[in-house]
Amino acid sequence: MATPDIRKPSWVTYWSWGSGDMLGAGAQAVITGWLAYFFITFCGLSAVETGLILGLPRLLEAITCPLIGYISDNLRHTWVGRRIGRRKIFLIVTIPLLPAFALIFVTGQTFTYYLLTFVFFEFLYTMFLIPWETLAAEMTKDYKEKAKFAGVRMLIAQSSAILASYLPTLIINHFGGKDSSGTFLIMAAIFGGLFSLVVLLVVLFTWERPYTEAEKLIQPEPMDWAKAALIPVNMFRDLFSTLRIKAFRQHLSLYLGGYISQDIFNTAFPLFVATVMMGATLVISQLMTTMYVAQLISVMIAINVVIRTGPTVAYRMAISFVGAALLLFLAFYLIRPAGFAEGLTALGGNLFGGGASPTVLFWLFVPIILAGLGRGTLNFVPWSVYNYLPDVDEAVTGQRREGIFAGVMTFVRKIAQSGAIVVTTSLIGLGGYISADKAHPGVAVVQSPEAVRAVVLVMVGGPILVMLWGLWMSWSFRLNARTHEVLIHEVERLRAGATEAESDESKAIVENLTGWRYERLWGRG
Repeated sequence: MATPDIRKPSWVTYWSWGSGDMLGAGAQAVITGWLAYFFITFCGLSAVETGLILGLPRLLEAITCPLIGYISDNLRHTWVGRRIGRRKIFLIVTIPLLPAFALIFVTGQTFTYYLLTFVFFEFLYTMFLIPWETLAAEMTKDYKEKAKFAGVRMLIAQSSAILASYLPTLIINHFGGKDSSGTFLIMAAIFGGLFSLVVLLVVLFTWERPYTEAEKLIQPEPMDWAKAALIPVNMFRDLFSTLRIKAFRQHLSLYLGGYISQDIFNTAFPLFVATVMMGATLVISQLMTTMYVAQLISVMIAINVVIRTGPTVAYRMAISFVGAALLLFLAFYLIRPAGFAEGLTALGGNLFGGGASPTVLFWLFVPIILAGLGRGTLNFVPWSVYNYLPDVDEAVTGQRREGIFAGVMTFVRKIAQSGAIVVTTSLIGLGGYISADKAHPGVAVVQSPEAVRAVVLVMVGGPILVMLWGLWMSWSFRLNARTHEVLIHEVERLRAGATEAESDESKAIVENLTGWRYERLWGRG
């Protein structure tokens, strides 16, 4: 099979593709950081109702995530795939619809309204995210270039998270309305416009995997309804086949260990600030901004650490930082530092204005900065690794299946996130947490000691448990720059017809990554 001309990514390519995470991470920063707080504080929804709204759409995506990945993989030899692009057709459809994000943040609506608007946006989000995630793996096979794509993506992701956390502060400062629901509607409208803009940049300045000369000879396939009817069967067959790749199974454990811990923290943290630290929207916004700035710095460091040493060292360091932050939050709850509440009140809600005592500064900023330094790396590591997983899969199957891997990752992520949010809000609700009165949105409700304790235990204990699981799995993960180079070399040999490894070391590395004996690779198993 002739290899197509290699097209090299430029800085425009890196940043245009990476800008897509303004939607990918930006939307999630708003949703996980603010939506539960918004529903409970301004819409009068209970913690359980909030959990259902945030969790149920993820269960529906158990179908849509792998389906979109499967369909986009199989559009390559169709008229749409040839003329528009098997990935880009999905991106183009979302551009005019993404401003609908603002509809979620309209107050005074029913449970059904919030559920349906959130389901609609999550479907658009999935329709963009899965095809977009495949593009970095399609544009290059080079380890360092893939690391750059992942790095730029994470820089954009953390920048969008900073914007999501600080926009409420800017809106309150410029338009007033402290503790007003209008703050969140303006924020969502701004993000909705940005989402459409960045998807347009991705469409204009990225490309899909080029066709080989042999592929160009394949005629576009007409619509076959019999094949279409088998899509669900084939989709789930491919879905579960990815789990036969050892490196991918290990990667999912690292991925979920890092991300579920953040889902739990993001859901509970605004309530922790409101009930334990006695802060309101402005304080929550500024603390989250601090955390996301620290995450941005962490990603910059993690890019170099992952390139030089591999992902697992960075991952373990990140877990230690987040664990230290959570223990400090627990210590704050247990000792209730003397003078903290008075010192916070004296700041008037502006944590960046200066004049705070060392005690207040320590408890406000040290734990949240530690959390940010760890979370940025926990975000970066799994997506830096993802770009290499289709190469491992190719050694086993002889196929390129970027779409189905993106679909599986998003599918697993959504299911896990759904469970994390539902369990988090349910436990907080069972602990006795009381939502705001619908007739008086935004008015603080005095919570019982039991309700406050439930918030603290969920926010601290939940993340620690899932991070320990990811930490344990990291000790057996072997994908890094050196092993990836050996893998790529062996894939080229397999493509050329080789049936035996070049050396015993090469054989051991490839078998460890794939989980398959060498003689069964390249579709022979």
